[in-house]
Amino acid sequence: METMVSTSTMERPQAGGAGGEAQAWEETKACEAVARDRVGSEAMVRLCGVTKSYRTARGELRVFDGLDVEIGSGEMVAIVGRSGSGKSTLLHLLGALDRPSSGRIYCASTLVTDLSARDAARFRNERIGYVWQFHYLLPEFTAEENVAMPLMARGVERRRAMAEAGEWLERVELGDRRGHRPGEMSGGEQQRVALARALVTKPQLLLADEPTGDLDEATAEMVFGWMKELHREQGLTSLLVTHNLELAGRCARVLRLEGGRIMEAARHDSQP
Repeated sequence: METMVSTSTMERPQAGGAGGEAQAWEETKACEAVARDRVGSEAMVRLCGVTKSYRTARGELRVFDGLDVEIGSGEMVAIVGRSGSGKSTLLHLLGALDRPSSGRIYCASTLVTDLSARDAARFRNERIGYVWQFHYLLPEFTAEENVAMPLMARGVERRRAMAEAGEWLERVELGDRRGHRPGEMSGGEQQRVALARALVTKPQLLLADEPTGDLDEATAEMVFGWMKELHREQGLTSLLVTHNLELAGRCARVLRLEGGRIMEAARHDSQP
C-alpha cells in the first residue's frame, strides 16, 4: 500500500515577528519531532496544536483551542463531552473530512492536514473505516452491495468485491441477509452491515460517531460487542464518540472534550 506522507514544512516566522507566533512555531515543531519518532511505531494518531473555528453572524466560534493528543496504535479510545463540545468535529478532522484552522494532524503515518482533496479521498478509502449514528446505507441496494461499494470505489472488480462483502456479512452473522435491502432489516442489523462496510477495506483506524445512539439498550450492547471483538481481531485503532458513559468506561481510555480542550478522563490497564 502506498504511503501518503507529506513532506511540506511550516514556514518559520521571521526574526522580530510576534512573540506568540514564534512560540507557536517552536511548539508545533517540537510536536512534529515527537510525531516523526512515534507515528508508524506505537502512535497511530497525533494532534499538534490543533485549533478549529468557524465564522458566524455573531463573530468567530472557536471549537478547539490548541489540541495536543496522541492515540496509540491498537488502542480503543472513547471520546465524551456535552453536546456541541466538538466530538463529531474531531472525528471529521481525523478522518480528513475537514481541515483544522491551524495545527497539524498525523494519522496512520500521514500528515493529514497537508493532503490534497484527491489524496484525502484516497486516504479515507484506504486507511479509515467510519460508522455513524445513522447507518447511511443506500436503500436501493442490498446489504452485500452496500458493503462492497468501498471496494468498488477503489477499483476492485465487482465479483471480487461482492465476494469479500459476503465474507464480512458472514463475519457479523448476517450472511443470510446479504440479498436484503436496508428497509428489510432491523436497526441492529443495519448497523452491523454498516460495521462490515467500514471494515471491508481493512482500515487501520476505525472512527465511530455515536454508533449505538439510535439503538435500544440490548441492541446497543450487541453492536458494541461486535465492535470490540473486531477491534481486537483486526488489530484496529478505534475512536468511539459516545454519550453512553457505561460503554465509554469499557474502552482502554476515555478522553473528555470541554471548553475547546481535551483531557484524559480515565485510563484502564486492560479492556474488559
